[in-house]
Amino acid sequence: MPKTTIKAQALADIVSKIAEMSVKDTSLDQVWLLHVDGSSTTQDSGAGIVIMTPQGEDLEFAIKFDFKASNNEAEYEALVIGMRMAHEAGARHLLAYSDSQLIVKQVEGAYEAKEESMIQYLQQITDLKTGFNHFQIIQIPREENAKADCLSKLASNLEDCRTRHITMHYLPEARTPWLSNL
Repeated sequence: MPKTTIKAQALADIVSKIAEMSVKDTSLDQVWLLHVDGSSTTQDSGAGIVIMTPQGEDLEFAIKFDFKASNNEAEYEALVIGMRMAHEAGARHLLAYSDSQLIVKQVEGAYEAKEESMIQYLQQITDLKTGFNHFQIIQIPREENAKADCLSKLASNLEDCRTRHITMHYLPEARTPWLSNL
């Protein structure tokens, strides 16, 4: 199966899962927030996406790519997927945040996209923007994008990462006495 077919099917699966999540009391004039980050290592790449609903609910996703992507391509993939997910969940006013200066400036039109892949991603973003009543993208410092960054690194570093559920717990203090003394 061609890479684009696999990619399209994977995205369709993700979007259908978003549609199944019932986001209550969505109003067309409420602002949704989207934090995105892409990560690329020598072996793998992935995206971290955090969608905050107007009700304050965070929808968090770590998406491992089944294809190799440069860091900039991973950043664009994260934005494209995040925009599709937010739209499918009911967003019509979307405020997107990314720590990638290149992606933000290209989407804003301040920088010209020269590479063919960047031009194609930019066209996808332009097409997706038409599905929103309002869309804005803002560059933020990396430390303000920590959740999306963490999710993208998780996605790009896990071996053989198919659909899985990871439970996170908070440990307030060391449980082993000798660790407490460090």
